[in-house]
Amino acid sequence: MTPHAAAAALNQLKTLKKSERMPVLFLGHGSPMNAIEDNDYRRTWQTLGAEFGAKLPKPQLILCISAHWLTRGWYLTGMAQPKTIHDFGGFPQALFDQQYPAPGAPAVAQEISQGIKQPAVGLDKQEWGLDHGTWAVLKPMFPQADIPVIQLSMDYGRPPAEHYALGRQLKALRGRGVLIVGSGNIVHNLRATQRGAASNQAYDWAIEFDKTIGAYLQQGNLAALPDFQKLGPVAQLAHPTYDHYLPLLHAAGAVDAREPLRFFNTSFQSASISMRSVLWG
Repeated sequence: MTPHAAAAALNQLKTLKKSERMPVLFLGHGSPMNAIEDNDYRRTWQTLGAEFGAKLPKPQLILCISAHWLTRGWYLTGMAQPKTIHDFGGFPQALFDQQYPAPGAPAVAQEISQGIKQPAVGLDKQEWGLDHGTWAVLKPMFPQADIPVIQLSMDYGRPPAEHYALGRQLKALRGRGVLIVGSGNIVHNLRATQRGAASNQAYDWAIEFDKTIGAYLQQGNLAALPDFQKLGPVAQLAHPTYDHYLPLLHAAGAVDAREPLRFFNTSFQSASISMRSVLWG
């Protein structure tokens, strides 16, 4: 199915009303501790969340693509009450105590699954839920947990271009009240982290990669994003594995090249994690 055909199918969703076109977000989520620490990142997420329903339309549904759900093939969470997943270790008990009881949306998940034919997108009705790439950013933004949330997994075995192409097919959901959120990091190298590094401190290669991708986004050169590996050693250092980069491709695929954007949280954690985030629309 072509992106145009998929868009036509997704624009016929029976379970969601037509709406003002929703924005798209890519959120650098960084450390799970950002979910509970009183820092600039969490405060920015709180401020951003307050814009929805005020300056920005309130979502009927949130579709989140998290760096932390990697599968063979693509899947959507299809359960009515997705569980809160604590997919990390070595953190304080207060982080493990966090819950985000947002409802799921099984009927919408099924309609989206049926609307996208290439690649096939299956339904997961019991295995997954909401991992920390999703709830750690959504809880500060929407603390009432009253907006249904669906997660979309990522097939790490498929080329980056296919992730971007799937994002293009999701674009029509924006006219049905769906807030598309990619949650990862533009630079993510845990092997090189420096605990206690200031937010304005980062490796030269981290700064270079972040600036290059930021320029692509600013210029609307979205088609260049899937080819990030052509940047050579700097890309390899920025992403020893690129699971945290792929959510950016899904989010960018759902926007138009000339669409206005704004950056926020344009700093680094631990010298090797870019927190640069983007709002389009």
